[in-house]
Amino acid sequence: MARASSFGKRYLKAFVSGFFVAVPVTVTFLDRVAYIARVEGASMQPSLNPPGGTSCDVVLLNRWSVRNYEVQRGDIVSLVSPKNPEQKIIKRVIALEGDIIRTMGYRNRYIKIPNGHLWIEGDHHGHSFDSNAFGPYFIKFCRE
Repeated sequence: MARASSFGKRYLKAFVSGFFVAVPVTVTFLDRVAYIARVEGASMQPSLNPPGGTSCDVVLLNRWSVRNYEVQRGDIVSLVSPKNPEQKIIKRVIALEGDIIRTMGYRNRYIKIPNGHLWIEGDHHGHSFDSNAFGPYFIKFCRE
């Protein structure tokens, strides 16, 4: 009986010490490197959430590239919605700061993307709340 109790105590001690190592490592990884998110809505169809599907896509979002200023045209990014700061939106990067682009429905037909901004659009044009509705998206980093 004492032997089972000793095994249980060792198991509990190993679990608790592993827990106190795993939690900070996991939180740091999710905050700095990458995290998993569920994609809802039709704005990125057919790339994400293809029509006719019954479930939402799940994506791995790379925080590392954003922290190292490695966002490129064509990348899919997750951003805070300018309409509702509590909501995230997922869009494709169409243009980077300094680029001149032709818009689809924005108030100016052509626009030069200002420093510290991106032009983002959903793949499903007409069903996407994107830069064509609100203009260049302000980001917290600049390439200098």
